[in-house]
Amino acid sequence: MTHTAAILARGLGHRMRRAHDGVALTAEQSSAADAGVKGMISVGRPFLDYVLSALADAGVVDVVLVIGPEHGAVRKYFEHTSRPTRVRIHFAEQSEPLGTADAVLAAAKVVGNIPFLVLNADNYYPVEAFRLLANLTEAGVVAFDRETLIRDSNIDVERVRTFAILDIDDHGRLVGIVEKPGALLDLNAPAMRWVGMNCWRVTPTLVNACRRVSLSARGEYELPEAVALAVREGVVVRAEKLHAGVFDLSQRTDISEVASRLSHIEARP
Repeated sequence: MTHTAAILARGLGHRMRRAHDGVALTAEQSSAADAGVKGMISVGRPFLDYVLSALADAGVVDVVLVIGPEHGAVRKYFEHTSRPTRVRIHFAEQSEPLGTADAVLAAAKVVGNIPFLVLNADNYYPVEAFRLLANLTEAGVVAFDRETLIRDSNIDVERVRTFAILDIDDHGRLVGIVEKPGALLDLNAPAMRWVGMNCWRVTPTLVNACRRVSLSARGEYELPEAVALAVREGVVVRAEKLHAGVFDLSQRTDISEVASRLSHIEARP
């Protein structure tokens, strides 16, 4: 079983920094949103506390937070203000926001040459997603059912178009990734059913692919493109299908709804 996870918390949070008329935030929420540090936005308590609690529920004991050099407040919170009791926190510094593959490389320097889970800092995934990945013996990704994702999350149809669509064969192996399909997403097409939310089990082989992946069209080193590279080279990546929702904290309009959806959950990081 995999007991280590890396949370990618280095992003600049451009959408979260963007002001929205009519969105009322507390001073604490506004400060975190202005800084683009989505994982530290309070939704009862900092969002990352809920993510860490879910990881602990799934049996994860070591968590690497990938942060930037400017994220001293994150270190202070988890090292001094509210040190977790069920997981051990480590830090990896990604000096520049060069993409998710680059963030994985930063985490791997701390984790070492072992498999680990990788997830976003602005998504609350169900505990079952982590359990599915943690019990794999190969590289893997959670494939979320599109209809369930829309029904049980704060994610509408248009937002799904900004995620990745996973191409899965009859044996449950990932064979391709369609990044941000946009208007190409036909909600009635079976081939467009399974959605990737950047929730992975990364092996040393995938870490090696992260070292070799080319810059994306966005000028970043992207984990999905590194995985696609590895798949083309014959690496088996399992796609674990899951009918469940994910709470997405991408922009200011998400904060109140995510807080409401998490209100019945006790965060015990």
